[in-house]
Amino acid sequence: MDERIYRQMYEIEERHWWFVSRRMIVEALLQPFADRLGAGARILDAGCGTGGNLRLLAQLGPDVVGMEPEPAAAEMARRRTGLPVFPGRLPDDIPFPEEYFDLILLLDVLEHVDDDTGAVRALALRLKPGGHLLLTIPAYGFLWSAHDEVHHHRRRYVLREIVGQLRNSGLTVKRASYFNCLLFPPIALLRLLKSRIKGWRNRDDLAMPPSALNRILATVMSSERYLLKYCNLPFGVSIIALAQKLPGTPR
Repeated sequence: MDERIYRQMYEIEERHWWFVSRRMIVEALLQPFADRLGAGARILDAGCGTGGNLRLLAQLGPDVVGMEPEPAAAEMARRRTGLPVFPGRLPDDIPFPEEYFDLILLLDVLEHVDDDTGAVRALALRLKPGGHLLLTIPAYGFLWSAHDEVHHHRRRYVLREIVGQLRNSGLTVKRASYFNCLLFPPIALLRLLKSRIKGWRNRDDLAMPPSALNRILATVMSSERYLLKYCNLPFGVSIIALAQKLPGTPR
């Protein structure tokens, strides 16, 4: 992505309703097994961007690192968190050995990678036996918009597609669900209108809304973490999946 986008993310991702809500949903999904990670657990945020999720991971263990291919974004992440962020790019330039991490996060990164299948396989190799990979990705090709183009996305996904990739990489899928379900109707309608109305077509979604609207949107989206405790959601703007590398899984 352009450095301008990273600077915009750096400014808003601790306040913007979408980033805040995604962190809360990710945290809720990690909660059940977080205590089992152990004091020496190694945790990687692959494609950490400007570091908005590294602080969350630092609550799970002391050995947390980021990996980011864009130097400007990596420097912002270091400045924000004080945590180590290594240069690296999926799938072939990963500066860590195999079977090294207990937990890897891949949050809205896979859609940027040309070889997404190779990226999932490469990260699966970096998991210890028993380790987990948690990822989020954008859903549904028909939601493609200027936001995807500005952020250099290659694709959007359906649930069965990413579940298949995880399984083909030797991982066991523990959870896989759509999310941002409650706001799906207005977001889908807005993107349809943007694609048809001249002057809206090239507008990016990454803008800070008025504070009252920002709070309402955050409340609605983040409330899905309670639903996800009990069930998977049938549709949504995004997908979240948690997969495990079971002991004895062949490389």
